Amino acid sequence: MNAESLPKEIEADGSPPDLAAVTAERDRLAVEKAELQDRYLRGQAEFQNLRKRVERERMETLEYASIEAVRTLLPVLDDFERALKVETGDRDYAKGMELIYQRLFEALKKLGLEPIESVGQPFDPQVHHAVDKAETEEADEDTVIEEFQRGYNFKGRLLRAAMVKVAVRPSAS
Repeated sequence: MNAESLPKEIEADGSPPDLAAVTAERDRLAVEKAELQDRYLRGQAEFQNLRKRVERERMETLEYASIEAVRTLLPVLDDFERALKVETGDRDYAKGMELIYQRLFEALKKLGLEPIESVGQPFDPQVHHAVDKAETEEADEDTVIEEFQRGYNFKGRLLRAAMVKVAVRPSAS
């Protein structure tokens, strides 16, 4: 048996190893352990961050799909609103149109659609698109006096700005 095949803790002559060498080995192993533990904790943190990011992206993808579906149905909702404003002699037809409109509107509300109230509100360029101005003394300046197309939020985010008419003060001529 040669000295290289013996465990490092026992010298070739059978005597215990040098205390300084054992202390140095212990310190080296402690540093190595700390480095491995740090790498492990960093790996765990990276994994948790990745998991959270993937979940957030998945939710955003689902929400985006819902937004697009609702955005596609808004013209149908607008058509129903215009149709309901037209006078008709057939009361059953008008009532049927109203019921269909209500069911569609309620279904979209359950998905997260929120109508923006405009008439009588101060003009806000974040949620209103002014397509006309009218001189009037009946309303405060920069107040929405008519809504041409309703605006909507979807789960708290603007989906479509409302197209409105805004009051301005008559010019002194």
